[in-house]
Amino acid sequence: MINKNLKLEFKAKGHKNVKSTHKSTLEITKEDYLTPTGDCIVAINSNIAINDLPEEFKEQLKQGKSLKITLECKDSKTNEIYKDTIISKGSKDLILNHNTDMVIRKSTHICPRTLSINADKSAKDLNRDLIDCLKQESELLIEFEII
Repeated sequence: MINKNLKLEFKAKGHKNVKSTHKSTLEITKEDYLTPTGDCIVAINSNIAINDLPEEFKEQLKQGKSLKITLECKDSKTNEIYKDTIISKGSKDLILNHNTDMVIRKSTHICPRTLSINADKSAKDLNRDLIDCLKQESELLIEFEII
C-alpha cells in the first residue's frame, strides 16, 4: 500500500537457490521458482512487479528521483531480523511495465525489467546474513521509498 511519503511495502519469499552473487544487478520476481543460475535474484513470489506499481510511484521514478529499497528478513529459527538498504536512481527513460520482474542495476542499462539504475549495491553486495536467511525460504519484507 502506498502512503503520502511515497512508500510502498510488499512481500516476497526467499528460496534455497538464492546465491546473490551478481556484480551489477539484483532482482525480485513474481515467479515461483529459482534455478541455480539465477545469481541476481534475491526473492521470488513477490506480491508485485514493475507493472503493478502505482502510477504516482512510476511518475516519480521517471522524474529521476532516488529510490531507497529496504530488505528485511526474519530468521524463522532464531527470530533474528536481518536488513539491508540500497539507494538507486530513477530516469526519464525508464519503461516500468514488466509483468513479473524488478531489476535494480548499478549500471545505466534500461529495459522493461529495469526498476532503477545507478544503485549503490548489487546482489553480491548485500548483507550475507540476510542472504542466508533468504536461503531458508523465509519471507522478505520489501519497502520502496522515493527520496
